[in-house]
Amino acid sequence: MLALLPRFALIAFVMLAPAWVGAQEWTRYRGPNGTGLSDAKGIPTKWTEADYNWKTKLPGIGHSSPVLWGKKIFLTSANEETATRYVMCLDADSGKIVWQREFPSKHHHKHLRNSFASPTGAVDESQLYISWSEPDEYTLMALDHDGKDRWKLNLGPYVSQHSAGPSPIVYDDMVILCNEQDGPMKGESDKVGVSFLLAVDRKDGKLRWRTDRVSAVVTYSTPCVYQPPGQKPVLLFNSQGQGVTGVDPLTGQKVWEVPDVLTKRSVSSPVFWKDLVFATCGSGGGGGYVAAVRTGAKPEIAYKIADAAPYVPSLLVKGDRLYMWSDKGIVSCVNPADGTVIWKERIGNNFSGSPICIGDNMYGIAEDGEVFVIAAKDKYELVAKLPLGEDSRSTPSVADGKLYLRTYSHLISLGGKK
Repeated sequence: MLALLPRFALIAFVMLAPAWVGAQEWTRYRGPNGTGLSDAKGIPTKWTEADYNWKTKLPGIGHSSPVLWGKKIFLTSANEETATRYVMCLDADSGKIVWQREFPSKHHHKHLRNSFASPTGAVDESQLYISWSEPDEYTLMALDHDGKDRWKLNLGPYVSQHSAGPSPIVYDDMVILCNEQDGPMKGESDKVGVSFLLAVDRKDGKLRWRTDRVSAVVTYSTPCVYQPPGQKPVLLFNSQGQGVTGVDPLTGQKVWEVPDVLTKRSVSSPVFWKDLVFATCGSGGGGGYVAAVRTGAKPEIAYKIADAAPYVPSLLVKGDRLYMWSDKGIVSCVNPADGTVIWKERIGNNFSGSPICIGDNMYGIAEDGEVFVIAAKDKYELVAKLPLGEDSRSTPSVADGKLYLRTYSHLISLGGKK
């Protein structure tokens, strides 16, 4: 649906998305324009296993989220021992695997908390777009809805001690992917990552534009489209190497940039509120923060939030509130206008997946598979804590009035019942 919108309608979509995202299919990481927002009705806030529509065992494990088109669910997974990748299609009504493809790969070093199937796919009315990496090859490919090959691109070597993470998106008639790799490491001056942003024709994979980027520290940010009043639409990217950048989605040219605002690795994806863009950075050792960048004639940093800032989970904007779910299990409600914290609560557990919001309730899956449901209000309210029975580092998805929760090796469907 997003892929089919003409450009003028897409602009309207970006500005109005929070009011009607539930009408859209969940076609990319965190749903329509990466907002993580849905107005779906009938999604439960409390359940037992008896309330599941279905629970399907998946081959291998993975951290990617499901994307949907109609009654088709598309998902990736991988064998941790061989790095073989699996791409599959499930029936949304029954949870049965309709088809499954296997793609041999080279086992390689990755972060302990990463998987060989972490990037989430993107889907349009006819094709599925997926990406993954090996040290010698960064792959972007398209399959049709029946799992048949359409096109495949080798984007060159992928230099990262942690393996891949960014997800592709569909914009207009293009597929866009972030490829920001590690720069030279100590004693490895001959292994310099070649970083760039890329757009290809979604029908045949032919290059539409490529924009070089600084190879500093690998970035896992997935872009979104941003257009405040009086400005042209831009794609938002954040990285340690170049800070927060707005790129013309039709040409790849840099429109504006606020460099040097992210001093550590950027894993999460950007979000926005009015004329402010929010990006995060951090490290396993801490020291991360949220950077609020004010756009306009002279983009500049407006403020930073260091207290309980997330490193891996992406931020969530709901109405006039910014919500932060930290990796260490601290959830905060913030006034995005000035960064004032309205409430902050330690809910416990650890988080790698990002929260989404359905109506007035936020859903986040902890690493041990416990789902936390928290009210998106100015007063903290824990609605429920619900175990899934298996670890998870995935982000929930919503489509056709149903909630999809992915653990390491299972996919669960909830809701949609009358």
